[in-house]
Amino acid sequence: MAELIAGIDEVGRGCLAGPVYAAAVILPLQPQLLGLRDSKALSASAREKLVPQIEQAALAWAIGVATPAEIDEINILQATFLAMRRALAALKIAPDLCRVDGNQNPQLGVATEMVIGGDGLHACIMAASIIAKVARDAEMRRLCAEYPHYGFSRHKGYGTPDHLRALRQHGPCAIHRRSFAPCAQSYLSLQKVLVDEPASPVSVKEDRRAIDLNASIYSNPADIST
Repeated sequence: MAELIAGIDEVGRGCLAGPVYAAAVILPLQPQLLGLRDSKALSASAREKLVPQIEQAALAWAIGVATPAEIDEINILQATFLAMRRALAALKIAPDLCRVDGNQNPQLGVATEMVIGGDGLHACIMAASIIAKVARDAEMRRLCAEYPHYGFSRHKGYGTPDHLRALRQHGPCAIHRRSFAPCAQSYLSLQKVLVDEPASPVSVKEDRRAIDLNASIYSNPADIST
């Protein structure tokens, strides 16, 4: 019997706002997925077209999420690992091996192979990166309607100049990561905030205020916001 390999990847780790997403995807040995590649090398429309093809071809797929509150509580690295474990747990088929993009082991409880640049090497990781990216982008568009001052639908929570300007003007909202320096009130009060350069997310030990968002696990298309 062929070994079942789950590709796992995350998206949103470097953002200043919103949840971090991870996806786990088990593909057949020879998936018929034309145009499959690293999600960062694809346009938004190309990623969205591939999602239903991946879902149809996959033996199993699932998404795990860690909220901004969890990111602030346990730090972004551990929250990313948590999202990966949730994605793995939501799979309807247990894999024999997980291939994870990166060089840090998320301690999944199953055999794991870390692959640097894996989202450009293995189809299962490419598929996971696309599933996670499209799902998180959809969620950030939804959150943009709730918090319209920040432009989440444009930058998806990354530290772009216009996002930093909005933070400076309005302060952080409920979905900002308060443990990231650009979102900390003490940081925003400084007069030397650089609003014309991309932000570097630097963790700080302050403000673990609970945020009323629930951790979610998605394991079918109907669960994903569009």
